[in-house]
Amino acid sequence: QVQLVESGGGLVQAGGSLRLSCAASGRIFSINAMGWYRQAPGKQRDVVATITNSGSTHYADSVKGRFTISRDNAKNTVYLQMNSLKPEDTAVYYCNARIRFTGGLYEYNYWGQGTQVTVSS
Repeated sequence: QVQLVESGGGLVQAGGSLRLSCAASGRIFSINAMGWYRQAPGKQRDVVATITNSGSTHYADSVKGRFTISRDNAKNTVYLQMNSLKPEDTAVYYCNARIRFTGGLYEYNYWGQGTQVTVSS
């Protein structure tokens, strides 16, 4: 009933920038927190940044000062602006959102399909 579709990944040189987008669609009643997570090969999926529906943000220490999360509630979309990228930022990035769908009573956790970000040295 709900889909998260990510875009904006790719290959970039160290020091470069990328902007990820994630749009939620479907029978959405409301969206609470949204966020970005990443998973490098052989590692667990870790939080990168999260944002509440009122705009409060949280960042992993490794990306503070380089990444910025934002959202457009009218478009049900969350963004991740990534600057000063480093090779260690290479991973599959996943969008996450806690969504209550129309006609439902509870919030559920949804994930996007993932988008690859590769930073070359």
